Amino acid sequence: MPLTWASMTTDYGLRDGFVAACHGVIARLAPAVRVIDVTHEVPPQNVRHGAMALAQTAPYLPEAVHVAVVDPGVGTARRGVVVVAEGGLLVGPDNGLLLPAARALGGVRAAYELTEPSLRLPVTSATFHGRDIFAPAAAHLALGVLPSAFGNAVETLVELPEPFVAAFPGKLVSEVLTVDHFGNVQLAATPADLELSGLTGAVSVHSERVAVITAVGRTFADVPIGASVLFADSAGRLAVAVNGSSAAAVLGLGPAQECTITSSPTAT
Repeated sequence: MPLTWASMTTDYGLRDGFVAACHGVIARLAPAVRVIDVTHEVPPQNVRHGAMALAQTAPYLPEAVHVAVVDPGVGTARRGVVVVAEGGLLVGPDNGLLLPAARALGGVRAAYELTEPSLRLPVTSATFHGRDIFAPAAAHLALGVLPSAFGNAVETLVELPEPFVAAFPGKLVSEVLTVDHFGNVQLAATPADLELSGLTGAVSVHSERVAVITAVGRTFADVPIGASVLFADSAGRLAVAVNGSSAAAVLGLGPAQECTITSSPTAT
């Protein structure tokens, strides 16, 4: 069935013409399709950040073909795929980028390798599959070409490693998933993990560099300007924020680093 929407998630940035070229390919092949840009500011080559950005956004978009390109292995033997999910189609490299969003859209129904030459640009670069393979695939899919027309079925898709989370009585250790534009630090841990640890009220949030006394709250304004708060973010993950500032800068935390939460020395 034809679709009227596509989305794009990349690490291309906006300084160069990469995003415009992909938009242009879709527009030339499928002029009626409208493209929503999820983000093009994924940190370069950070596949997990791109996967989380798309997974946390896609359920709020109209049914669409979702193009995602964070592709350190471009030009290698890694596959390009179209993934059929309950609530949409996803196109990109088979490097773990697409699966979290596919699950957020109701689960994977099927997947196919992007090998059919007639459904890509006539000349393909070894380093710009977003323009030459993924954008054309999205356009053709939006026009109603069946996913099975692109190539052989893929039985097993590449998975990202599970982020580390460990909850103990009085202690929670979690990998950092993402850091957003405001410097809020999103953890892999959830409120359920915090509950398992039994930590409430004031806690101590530790990085390798510093420990910061932090209130467990609901939103940024639960603490004074310059103070830190641990809360459940809009994606249902635990996050650390500093009201009016950057928690990432204060704590020295970035993606894939480890954060430890313990009872605060001032807690009673």
